[in-house]
Amino acid sequence: MISARFALLVFLSIASILISLGFGSADLSWQHIGQCLVATCQSSLHETLLWQIRFPRVLVGFVAGMGLAVAGGILQNCTRNPLADPYLFGIVAGAGLGATIATLVLPDWLDLALPLVAFLGALFAVLLVVAVNSIHSRRNPEYLLLAGVAVSFMLGALTNFLLYMGEPFASNRVMFWLMGSLARVDMQSFLSITPVVLIGITIILTLRRQLDALLLSDESALTLGVNVVKMRITVLVICAALTAIIVAHCGGVGFVGLMVPHIVRAWFGVTTNKLIAASALLGGCFLVSVDTLARSAIPDQEIPIGVITSAIGGCFFLVLMHKRNAV
Repeated sequence: MISARFALLVFLSIASILISLGFGSADLSWQHIGQCLVATCQSSLHETLLWQIRFPRVLVGFVAGMGLAVAGGILQNCTRNPLADPYLFGIVAGAGLGATIATLVLPDWLDLALPLVAFLGALFAVLLVVAVNSIHSRRNPEYLLLAGVAVSFMLGALTNFLLYMGEPFASNRVMFWLMGSLARVDMQSFLSITPVVLIGITIILTLRRQLDALLLSDESALTLGVNVVKMRITVLVICAALTAIIVAHCGGVGFVGLMVPHIVRAWFGVTTNKLIAASALLGGCFLVSVDTLARSAIPDQEIPIGVITSAIGGCFFLVLMHKRNAV
């Protein structure tokens, strides 16, 4: 049964990638796409549109969805909180703050500075969350989420202040980018994001036994020889790296890490191997589908994908809270 569900996820992932190639503001029929995929394109315009614009965009959307879903899944497991998410943990806000600083202060070095400063911002958010949580004597992992929400609001306020004080044109560009968009990504973006996502997944799978031990309780994990504090900090740093590289290229995309792992957990279980593999596939499929909706819902306009994911994620979050209260 599990293998059949994985096969279905693989099929959905491939289908979402192929279907999304046919949507966009420019006219590119399925016949033209088929010719480009199996032979050669009829014209240089079709070739440019498919291979230099749409195909890189779809690939970036897929790996970005993978990274966000994996980050959310591993956060939920290590904190034993199904509501954990890089967006709610303040990691997205930290990466957004770093990216905003790089855009406003270092415009001439943006290609190099943006991913690095976004990572430093995400890491700063992680350190703040850990510091706030460590003040509490019990250091309950559930307080990590509350600390993350507080840090997210503080860093978001600082980002808004910088945008208010910044040059109007640059601030307006950053504000649109922070909503989340794949409009400006290219193959270089794919080549930048993919290694970070694959390395992050590899490290997580290497630590799968220790992470599975955290699912029991902190006391049980300690008796099994797991350094709980070190493991949680390691997970937070990995999530910071995944989120930062995605935010640097795609802007702020929220709630993917909340919804996807929760759905996967109901289908495949909670163990790290199954959760990470299935979350990666479903996360990629989900974000590609959202991007397809974003660029086809309104003629000649594009909706920021962060707006769509936040709208869906907000409803999903309320449903989860209602279910937890009902229990």
